[in-house]
Amino acid sequence: MEFFCYHRDRPGSLPLRNELLEEHWSYMDRYAAEMIARGPTLTSDGDAPTGSVHILDLPDPAAARAFVFDEPGYQAGTYRDVMLRRWRNTLGRTMWDFSGGRTGGSRYLVLGLGEGEAADLPVPADQDGLIAYGPLLSDDGDTWLGTAALVRAPDADTARAVLTPDRYADIEVHNWQFGGRPS
Repeated sequence: MEFFCYHRDRPGSLPLRNELLEEHWSYMDRYAAEMIARGPTLTSDGDAPTGSVHILDLPDPAAARAFVFDEPGYQAGTYRDVMLRRWRNTLGRTMWDFSGGRTGGSRYLVLGLGEGEAADLPVPADQDGLIAYGPLLSDDGDTWLGTAALVRAPDADTARAVLTPDRYADIEVHNWQFGGRPS
């Protein structure tokens, strides 16, 4: 089962986040084989983190909850909230398989929060900028709750355009970068 996890930072928690960085990476190392994508969201100027995205393939919802709530930053109070949803990897690959690589161009997390009928279930025709893409689903995987995408795009408006605007209650766009230990 695939899961989308988004830990949003608590205001003023950057010193604590930095203090726990090695613990965070060590924790994530334990899930390397299950990772589909990972990385921080950033302020509009890209200078500071605002959250952490992790997309994983885990055995069941209990394993996903353990992953999210046992994370060292969560345990220490770095995050103000967590979004945990079932997800479907419609691209069938990991971020490391993305042909655009780790660098070059701006990257974004696009979250479309669902409203009404399911939207944007097929992968967009222009896949060149898609790093990860798929529906956000209910715990049982049967109900569409929105769409999450990691996108390389020239700007936030172009990234937002990957989703159909009038089909969502809200669309959030966050600066995002490939995560993991620096090389």
